[in-house]
Amino acid sequence: MTLPPLRTIPRLVEPLWGGQRLAAWLDLAPPRPERLGESWLVYDENVVVGGPYAGQRLGQLAATYGAALVGTRTVARYGADFPLLAKFIDAAERLSIQVHPDDDYAHNLEAHTGFHGKTEAWYILDALPGAHITYGLVRACSRAEFLAAVANGSVEQLMAHVPVQAGDVIFVPAGVLHAINAGIMLFEIQQKSDLTYRVYDYGRRDRRTGQLRELHLEQALAVSRLSPGPQAKVAPVALGPGRDLLVRCPYFALERWTAGAPTELTTDAGSFEIWTLLAGYAELHWADQTFPLGRGDAVVLPASLGRYRLPLGPEAVMLRAFVPG
Repeated sequence: MTLPPLRTIPRLVEPLWGGQRLAAWLDLAPPRPERLGESWLVYDENVVVGGPYAGQRLGQLAATYGAALVGTRTVARYGADFPLLAKFIDAAERLSIQVHPDDDYAHNLEAHTGFHGKTEAWYILDALPGAHITYGLVRACSRAEFLAAVANGSVEQLMAHVPVQAGDVIFVPAGVLHAINAGIMLFEIQQKSDLTYRVYDYGRRDRRTGQLRELHLEQALAVSRLSPGPQAKVAPVALGPGRDLLVRCPYFALERWTAGAPTELTTDAGSFEIWTLLAGYAELHWADQTFPLGRGDAVVLPASLGRYRLPLGPEAVMLRAFVPG
């Protein structure tokens, strides 16, 4: 069977480090959240809006339609599951220093959660002057030295700090200690997992409880590389006019499309596609339907969709994510 394009309602998340830039960038209607830190654009719990599947969740559709939605390649790896999560993040304050486990650790020691590991990639949308990420260590250290640095508040001195600007691409494999710091707004594509082990949180307290936010040092040390990480920034690779490969790993591929890219396209039966518009204007044409896309909009193209057209405006920037072969 053939499934149509799917638009979903984003989940808005208000962590203590969130700000107001993302709500303005998305042009959300008032009243706007005071601390919008994340907008989960596409993941399995998103509810479809419009069309014949309105009101159903992506995960429900994946379970019902299997390869027709997520693709044969995805089903072979993950079953009838929607395995990726796409989101926007706005860090008005710095996030905790944290780390995510790989699949082996998640499946063996976090099986009760149902999550896979968590590898992710970031596309920097905006960065205020002096903004930087924390990524890996500046040198190898022992478990004891690292724990002592966390205890005495000097752990940031062990961490590498990388300046970033709009357009930078960062790949964060499982096991790399990292933090998004203040002044950064980005797009993130990741494995569908919420396994995060917090290592250091600057002594902050939860707004609701007043208690210090929980750390997860034992789990973090079990999965972390206590050594310099891989190269943080990834150089785009040109694939053709208006099309660049930003990241490719076993879990996802991420491409950037701009004006001049091909407009007559066909989905791959192996994987769904997530298209997200970052700038400008675009239109998706499928069958006799037209889907106008504005900044911040995302659309899921099922693997069974087939042929479609995607003309991009002169200022358009779109990201395409999928499960690679």
